[in-house]
Amino acid sequence: MRFPTTVQAVLTDPRTIISGDRVRIPFDIDRVVYEELNEVLKDMGGKWDGRKAVRAHTFPYRIEEFMRQCLAAGEYPSKYEQGWFPTPPSLVMQIVDLAGIYAGDTVLEPSAGSGAITSELARRGGLVDSVELDTRRVEVLREQGDSRRVIAGDFLDLDPLDYAEGFDRIVMNPPFANGLDHIKHAIGFMKDDGILVSVMSQNLMWRTDKTAVEFRAAVEEVGGEIEALPDNSFAICGTSVRTCLLFLPGYAGGPLRTHDWLRRQPQQLDLFAC
Repeated sequence: MRFPTTVQAVLTDPRTIISGDRVRIPFDIDRVVYEELNEVLKDMGGKWDGRKAVRAHTFPYRIEEFMRQCLAAGEYPSKYEQGWFPTPPSLVMQIVDLAGIYAGDTVLEPSAGSGAITSELARRGGLVDSVELDTRRVEVLREQGDSRRVIAGDFLDLDPLDYAEGFDRIVMNPPFANGLDHIKHAIGFMKDDGILVSVMSQNLMWRTDKTAVEFRAAVEEVGGEIEALPDNSFAICGTSVRTCLLFLPGYAGGPLRTHDWLRRQPQQLDLFAC
């Protein structure tokens, strides 16, 4: 959901105080603008606390870093829609810790949003390539400067073999609606000895369709894990969707169609041509 221009102006005003779990406007604003602001903050999970010692909208979570991401993108995840959900700061740390980023590692973030994950990847010395479909968020990523390259477009349209080498790490929070499609495609960009870490809808853990069953079997075979996240992990984004965290290590000869696996195919096909 796009911020109304008037609301964005108030929230980015240097006099506005966004700290901890509170958003406080210590200056007078037009009543119509306040009504718009109040609706946005309520939509994001805030509630007005009029007590003299508070006089602010309070949230059931720390709002400062999350609000920074939303204001940079010019939009916020409304509880009435199931679209873009930036990764909450605490979950970013958990994901990046699990991926084990070392200085100089090449890292792909194929659904980079407004850079919630890329900033932490770069801080740890990762060489980040980002992919983002939304043109507004592409500009945010480029201005943020954490990525050595920002690709504008649909990640599912990219060809892994356009890359000479795979990535050491793939870290992602793909769209919940078709997250498994994004994850399976991302494996094609990963080195044999790489690691993929992804947030995913918890339905990956119990779906009975052939695709999901085979994928879970492949995860188990390579020593990966799928762990349920707490039910409130995305409450900061105004959604109660249940999520899980996928840890997927690749290895040569395994069932995963990694970048190295794809590169080996022409050589294997040559054997049959003899």
